[in-house]
Amino acid sequence: MAILKKAHALDRVEAPAAILITELGRKLRAEGRSIVSLSIGEPDLNTPAHVVEAAHQAALRGETTYPPIPGIPELKQAVRDKFQRDNQLSYADNEVMVSAGGKQVLNNALFATINAGDEVIIPAPFWIAYSQMVRFYDGAPVVVDTSQQSGFKLGPEALDAAITDKTKWVILNSPGNPSGAVYSEAELKALAQVLLRHPHVWVLSDDMYEHLIYTDAPFSTMAQVEPALADRTLTLNGVSKAYAMTGWRLGYAGGPAELIKAMQMVQAQMTSGTCQLSQWAAVAALNGPQDSLAANLEIYRKRRAIVVEGLNAIEGIDCLWPDGAFYAYPSCAAFIGRTTAGGQKLHSDIDFSMALLQEQGVTTVHGTAFGLSPHFRVSYAASEADLKEAVARIASFCGAIM
Repeated sequence: MAILKKAHALDRVEAPAAILITELGRKLRAEGRSIVSLSIGEPDLNTPAHVVEAAHQAALRGETTYPPIPGIPELKQAVRDKFQRDNQLSYADNEVMVSAGGKQVLNNALFATINAGDEVIIPAPFWIAYSQMVRFYDGAPVVVDTSQQSGFKLGPEALDAAITDKTKWVILNSPGNPSGAVYSEAELKALAQVLLRHPHVWVLSDDMYEHLIYTDAPFSTMAQVEPALADRTLTLNGVSKAYAMTGWRLGYAGGPAELIKAMQMVQAQMTSGTCQLSQWAAVAALNGPQDSLAANLEIYRKRRAIVVEGLNAIEGIDCLWPDGAFYAYPSCAAFIGRTTAGGQKLHSDIDFSMALLQEQGVTTVHGTAFGLSPHFRVSYAASEADLKEAVARIASFCGAIM
C-alpha cells in the first residue's frame, strides 16, 4: 500500500475548532442526545426572496457557463456602487474582484503576498482562519492580546509595539468575530496614525459583519477613515452574513489594482471564477431592496439580549455586551480549576466547552481557538427558543460546578 507524503504546509495548520465541535454535536444528536448548537456562525434566516429569484432567472437565461475570473461586470459594478454608497470608497473596475466567499478573498491576498517569515499582526481574539491561513503560507502570525476591559480592541500603542521590519499585514475585523467588537472612527484614526509611520505595513480590513451593528454610531472602515492608507488597504466584504447567504459562497474586495491583479492570478489557478448564479444573486442583494438588513438586525438585537442578559445572570459568568455581529464572548475564568457535576476538572476553557457539551448538550467554541482565554464563544444566530434553552442549560451546568 502506497504511503502518502503530505505537503509540509499541512503540518502548520489544524482543523477549525468551530467545525470540529459542531460535527461532534451532530454526532451526539444522531446518537439520540438533545443538542443545542451555538457553535457555528451561520444565520438561521432565509435568503431574501428577490435574491433567490434573481438566481432562478439567471439559470433560466442560461447564465451557467464559466464566469470571468474577477467577476461578471454587473456584479463588479454593484460592488463598486456599494463601496461608494455605504463607505464613500471609490474603486475603479480593476480595483475590485469577486471570490467564492470571504475566506477565498483572504486566501488570495495572503497567497499573493506572504513569503516565508513575513509577519501578520492579528489582534486576539480573532477569527480562527486568520492565523491558520498565515501559517499555511509560511508566514508568522503575531498575535496581540486585547482584553474584555478594552472592549476586545487593539490600541495604537500595542499596534506600534508589534510592528517590525518583517510585518507585511495587520488584520482588522470590525464588527469582530468572536467578540462582536466594533472600532469607532476615532479608534481607527488612532491606529491609522501608527500605520502612517510604517509605510511597509498593509491593512486587511475584514468588514463582513458591517450591517450588524447595534449602536447608533455609523460603521467605519480604515480606507474611508484614512484615505492616505487606501493604496495599501484591502477592504473585504461579502453577502454571507448580512443577507443570510452563507451557502451561496460570495465574497468581494476592493483595493489597489496591483494587489487585485495578483489575487486574480491566484484565483485563476485555484478555482477560476465564482458560480454565476451566486453572482447574479449577489447583484440582486446589493442593488435590490435593503429592508431585510434592518429587519434581520432587530431579530439579532432581541437574541443578543436573551443571551447576554441570561449569561450575566449566571454567577461566575462575565459577558460584555457585543456592539456588532452575532456572537457573545463571555469569560469563564471563575470556573477554571474547579470540577463539574460530571467529575470533569476544568483546566482550561477547552475543558469548559467540552464538558458543557457532554453534560448539558450545548455546543460553544472555546476561547483558546480564538487566541484569547479563558472565554468561550456563543453564536446567537439561532432561534429564540434554542437560545433560551441553551442559557438555561449553561446556568444549570455552571450552578453545579464545585
